[in-house]
Amino acid sequence: MPNVTYVQPDGSSATLEVKIGQSVMEASVRANLPGIVAECGGSCSCATCHVYVEEAWLGKIEPATPDEVDLLGFVIGPQENSRLACQIIMTAELDGLVVHTPETENQ
Repeated sequence: MPNVTYVQPDGSSATLEVKIGQSVMEASVRANLPGIVAECGGSCSCATCHVYVEEAWLGKIEPATPDEVDLLGFVIGPQENSRLACQIIMTAELDGLVVHTPETENQ
């Protein structure tokens, strides 16, 4: 299975095996990692799974949908590499993906 590394604002990290077809959000929630709240359960309607994708991976993930872009307008501290973890679906090509959780999601 491919791996995803979740980096917390304090620099600590956890690497999880994520099933192909599973979202980055779902894997984090199932493992009880901090930083991804996922209030809407992955339906792309709340933005509480906001993450920063490391730059090297941006061209390898599917582009954000218009709905995701709209929701990212409501997050605190948006950046060019902001994404919703519920919209990043794991593929074999994403093995090694690294995402960072924002400080605001860890409070």
